[in-house]
Amino acid sequence: MTRTGKAPDLISPEFAADPYRAYSLLREHSPLLWHEPTSSYVLSRYEDVRRVFQDREGAFSTENYGWQLEPVHGRTILQLDGRDHSTRRALVAPAFRGRELQERFLPVIERNSRALIDGFRHRGRVDLVSEYATRFPINVIVDMLGLDQGDHDRFHDWYSAIIAFLGNLSQDPGVTEAGLRTRDEFADYLLPIIAERRKNPGDDLLSKLCQAEVDGTRMTDEEVKAFCSLLLAAGGETTDKALASLFANLITHPEQLAAVREDRSLIPRAFAESLRLTPPVQMIMRQAARDVEIGGGTVPAGATVTCLIGSANRDPDRFHAPEAFDLYRSELSETTSFSAAAEHLSFALGRHFCVGALLAEAEVRVGVNDLLDAMPDLRLAEGAELVEQGLFTRGLRELPLEFSPVPQQRGAR
Repeated sequence: MTRTGKAPDLISPEFAADPYRAYSLLREHSPLLWHEPTSSYVLSRYEDVRRVFQDREGAFSTENYGWQLEPVHGRTILQLDGRDHSTRRALVAPAFRGRELQERFLPVIERNSRALIDGFRHRGRVDLVSEYATRFPINVIVDMLGLDQGDHDRFHDWYSAIIAFLGNLSQDPGVTEAGLRTRDEFADYLLPIIAERRKNPGDDLLSKLCQAEVDGTRMTDEEVKAFCSLLLAAGGETTDKALASLFANLITHPEQLAAVREDRSLIPRAFAESLRLTPPVQMIMRQAARDVEIGGGTVPAGATVTCLIGSANRDPDRFHAPEAFDLYRSELSETTSFSAAAEHLSFALGRHFCVGALLAEAEVRVGVNDLLDAMPDLRLAEGAELVEQGLFTRGLRELPLEFSPVPQQRGAR
């Protein structure tokens, strides 16, 4: 283990500007790094991060979420293990897969995508980040929950404050205060709605969460609120950044963009490769349940472990030419990339594999199809620069595109 490395510090401006260079140095020189500012052990190699996520030895827990997530979300499913976790996952998971997703929520996804595109398809210019990507997934989730889309800006402000709180490694007091204020505002907003849905349930996801029962167990009002808070933050922020990054990766590889335009069945492969190369969530933390030998050193019991997804996904010991965007990459498969058997680590793995992975895949598949239909000759706006930002989550600041305007109609698939 190395306690001082050649890579820039995780909370330095140099790291924020280019974490991928730092990841390479960490993998080579400091695969297990003690990081004093965050009081955590940092893992950067693929096999080590994968081992932590799969956790077949019971060596790592999610108890760290007690201080990382609970202050803003309340106690969520992510903190639970064993029967408590499996029961509550069984309560929420059906809405995000299979028939429920395809029949009930796919039309919601399609409606929201096309409504946003109709707002700019006639202009021939769009910032895909601010006018589509940041709005699309949050609108879908708000619609699924049966909440008021007129409150979109409020939801966006809330989830932005929550994500900033989660990534506040430098412990900025203003960021902490905003996150805690968001917790209270969201509770004041949602708890009365939950009470009403329990009395008068509808056909929306929030009503289903209030009514769902497994082995005699139902979620409390606080658990429903915490899950909705988690869903809005994780489902909004990550799909937002993933969708914009996918388009950036395709636009900067025009031959692969042309291939996807010609054969839309390649969209899941392109999305999986974009998740590998430019994951929206760059790091996830766990807690050592006992002393663990890993990464060439020892993590003591109770210590926090920071798993660098952005580094693991570019480990040359696992992926050939890992710095390249290649939707034909043999190491990835569209049949497993959105399941707990995924080779990339962007949805984590094991029992805490992202419950919304298939929802994200459906949103991106619909969104890419709709956007390609509306922008037949899209290109990066003249003079535009692709600038990524963010530490805990990372994505494009903006993505200005130009294209020939298309009348308001549905393109062929």
